Amino acid sequence: MSRPRLFPLIQKFVAAFALLVLVAGCTTTPTETMLAVPAPAQKYAAMVIDGSGRTLFEANSTAPRYPASLTKMMTLYLLFEALEQGRISKTTPIPVSANAARQPPTKLRFMRGETIDVDSAIRAITVKSANDVAVAVAEYLGGSEQTFAAMMTAKARQIGMRSTVFRNASGLPDAGQLTTARDMAVLGTALRARFPQHFHYFSESDFMFRGRLVRGHNDMLGRVRGVNGIKTGYIRASGFNIVTSYDADGRRLILVVMGADSARQRNDHVEALIQRNLSPASNTTTRLLYAGEQ
Repeated sequence: MSRPRLFPLIQKFVAAFALLVLVAGCTTTPTETMLAVPAPAQKYAAMVIDGSGRTLFEANSTAPRYPASLTKMMTLYLLFEALEQGRISKTTPIPVSANAARQPPTKLRFMRGETIDVDSAIRAITVKSANDVAVAVAEYLGGSEQTFAAMMTAKARQIGMRSTVFRNASGLPDAGQLTTARDMAVLGTALRARFPQHFHYFSESDFMFRGRLVRGHNDMLGRVRGVNGIKTGYIRASGFNIVTSYDADGRRLILVVMGADSARQRNDHVEALIQRNLSPASNTTTRLLYAGEQ
């Protein structure tokens, strides 16, 4: 082959090689997507893990946050454990003390000296997030709410919640009661794995008690197919929190969102995280746009 004919071939080869490098660069360079966050950065925290415990998404996941009524997940963990150990049954009556009866709403408004059976107590906590019932359970199992809170913290350490301290059984405001999104994901996973026979309580949106229908406020139930619990929470210091379990089509997720400005925005955000993590885009990085940012 003559030199004049060889040179154009070399030029074509070099051009083709450069094009391949360019295409390869385009396919491996991460693209950035925006994710609107319904909370300011100092309150927001989130985590998504799959059924194997693999982290799919996290933001501020180890930053201290107030759990609010997510606290009751650990109250229920110890109640379920007492059932499994045979220390109580679902018909065991739990007395309501004066201290339990005077807890602020949300509650079932018991009078001192009344009782509630364990099965109804579980529903009152999961569905209604009843503070009076949570305290009654704590006093019954721990002797006092303070002792029970110490039991809750000890159990948290045992199951791998490294940064959580409980001071009460309800989640009512206490500056010393702190957790993280990561720890709440650990607790949600533990409840689903350890007590599958009791997990159905978290998927109930209402229950009958003393002849009246008591409705819950976890609006994620029935909103997204596959969502089957777990718990919401709110105090002013925390914002709107939720731990959500998803189980459908062979995919299992636990999602935690903390600090949202409203329940509706929180639920919208959870739904967005579910969709994002069921069909994640490859080579994509996520930039968070916090509430109030432009």
